[in-house]
Amino acid sequence: MFRILLALFFINLSFAQQTDKVDFIKCDALVLPNASDKSISGTVTYEFKVTKIIDTIKIDAKNMELSNVMINDELVKFNNYGKTLDLFEGFKKGKNKLTFQYNAKPKQTLYFTGTDDNLQIWTQGQGKYTSHWLPSFDDVNEKVIFNLSVEFKQQFQVISNGILHRISHVSSILNGKQWHFQMQQPMSSYLVMLAIGNFEKQFTTTQSGTPLEFYIDKNDYSKFEPTYRYSKELFDYLEQEIGVKYPWGIYRQVPVRDFLYAGMENTTSTIFSQDFVVDSIGFNDRNYINVNAHELAHQWFGNFITAQSGKHHWLQEGFATYYALLAERHLFGDDYFYEELNEYAEQLIRVSKTDTIPVMNEKASSLSFYKKGAWALHVLREDIGVKLFQKAVKKYLKKYQYQNVNTDDFLKIVKDISGYDVGNFKKVWLETAGFDRALAQKYLNKNSFIKDFSTLRKSKKSLSELVAIMQSDAYYPIKQYVVFQTQSLPYEERKILLDAALATNSIPVRQAVAETIQVIPPDFKAAYETLLIEDSYITKEIALKHLCDNFPDDCLRYLEQTKDIIGTNDMSFRLNWMALAINSENVSEQVKISSYNQLVDFASVKYESSVRQNALELLLQINPNDEQVIELLFSATNHHKWQFTKFCRDTIRENLKNTAFRSRVEELSKTADENRAALYLKFLKE
Repeated sequence: MFRILLALFFINLSFAQQTDKVDFIKCDALVLPNASDKSISGTVTYEFKVTKIIDTIKIDAKNMELSNVMINDELVKFNNYGKTLDLFEGFKKGKNKLTFQYNAKPKQTLYFTGTDDNLQIWTQGQGKYTSHWLPSFDDVNEKVIFNLSVEFKQQFQVISNGILHRISHVSSILNGKQWHFQMQQPMSSYLVMLAIGNFEKQFTTTQSGTPLEFYIDKNDYSKFEPTYRYSKELFDYLEQEIGVKYPWGIYRQVPVRDFLYAGMENTTSTIFSQDFVVDSIGFNDRNYINVNAHELAHQWFGNFITAQSGKHHWLQEGFATYYALLAERHLFGDDYFYEELNEYAEQLIRVSKTDTIPVMNEKASSLSFYKKGAWALHVLREDIGVKLFQKAVKKYLKKYQYQNVNTDDFLKIVKDISGYDVGNFKKVWLETAGFDRALAQKYLNKNSFIKDFSTLRKSKKSLSELVAIMQSDAYYPIKQYVVFQTQSLPYEERKILLDAALATNSIPVRQAVAETIQVIPPDFKAAYETLLIEDSYITKEIALKHLCDNFPDDCLRYLEQTKDIIGTNDMSFRLNWMALAINSENVSEQVKISSYNQLVDFASVKYESSVRQNALELLLQINPNDEQVIELLFSATNHHKWQFTKFCRDTIRENLKNTAFRSRVEELSKTADENRAALYLKFLKE
């Protein structure tokens, strides 16, 4: 999974003991999501085998109502204490069948966003949370074949795991249908998924014959190609590089609004953030390629084989991160690959003083699991050679397919195939905290761009030499570095370099010019204005602000030139356009009022959290004591996306230090309805 914070896999001891005595084989479930009250109900059938005598069998079921519990077609007594379904009678040694009904209103894991035709329903189950919406197993070592049937309104697309076996009409819901999905192989419960929405679909087939399905919101149909660019190439490359055929029969991807993280590798069906739905310009600012490759790699590393516990979680995230980087190397070349590795190293070094937990520890940071794990694999691949590394990975996957693994399982295969000193490798890269920059540099220096970049950073170049670099075919980060490092020079000296930088037609290099020229000399105005037509919303946004700041008499012209630009999914360009309009002296009062009202609207529940957060930040700069703004800020603390609610809570606490803001909130708490008043008082009393 590609995310900022990681929910680790903690194995409950009682379940670890249960898996030694009971094997759950298959789950057939009919689930009925209900958007009107944000609930879900269903009928579940489990096939399981008792291999050893056991007193109680447990199934995780968080805050669920359970009824009609039957084992082998007989009603049985059971316990339900709010966390598990406890079975203590009716089962026998050998094969058994369990059937029951359930109902739940999940506070997490199953999310409902939007209404009517704009409705989306989706799940996020990692690492042990599927049991909030489907009775299942928090223990990743319990692998089951999950076959879900989903009943919902026919005008929506319904997506789950596995092959869509059939769609049937039902009479229990007006214009309702049942979508029947089937898996052929077992998986851990956290990989079970559900996504429902007003999606359009496109499809293609890989070189090896695997069907690929791509979904997108109907309103974003024009963004299909840039959003899913290189998807087939990524699949074909990874399947060839890994050396094991994709194991699940079908692969689909679907973006959803306000997803908690960048993406989630549910078996056969990845869910990812709407933020990666882009047009051809937005593609240059932020695209789905790395997340796409990362989640796809998880179909082998995490789904096909699964780490036994959080201690070995790098076997999933480190592998997915590294293989995504290899896939990008295939698309963009060695310089890109080594620059990313170098950036990983820089990040790891920056946090090394405080990030003191090694990779092989369930409490390790995401940065360690993902990027130090990826570095460890790169070192291993370089040390034993590509062919032996590929051979080891292939044997590892084949030997442990559909099973759970630990680090020693992988390293033993590496040692058997190559004779490599895996003990020292494990100690240095997996069991020792920190990051050895000097050791890493030896691997980075195999790339000439990295060596040239390192040399440049240590040397002092003349202006003519820097201009020569700008006019050369050097990889763009070097040119970016030159632009940033010379920003303190007088403009008259630097102009020749800036002209050369703009002439590169490199979006990142030209963006560096936009960022470093905050005071725009009149004779550079025309050249700087070309940044307003750059194929980058970020560059356009920076340039618009700086041009309006420097040439207020021309701001109205710049605003008119860019009035139809929306920007990326977070609407940052459009929102900042409105803020500039509000603060510009030459803009009419009507446009200012309209822009302010639009900003308030963008901060409302009608929009995604990224849009709302950007709008709130601007509104708090413009008019922090506005009753509407305060209401929207406080109300947003109840949003399901923790990153957004954290921003809101932190912003409230910081603003409450301001006397005027606090007084305004105190006034509002006296006239607000009961619920809102309680929310105001909660923060006022802290």
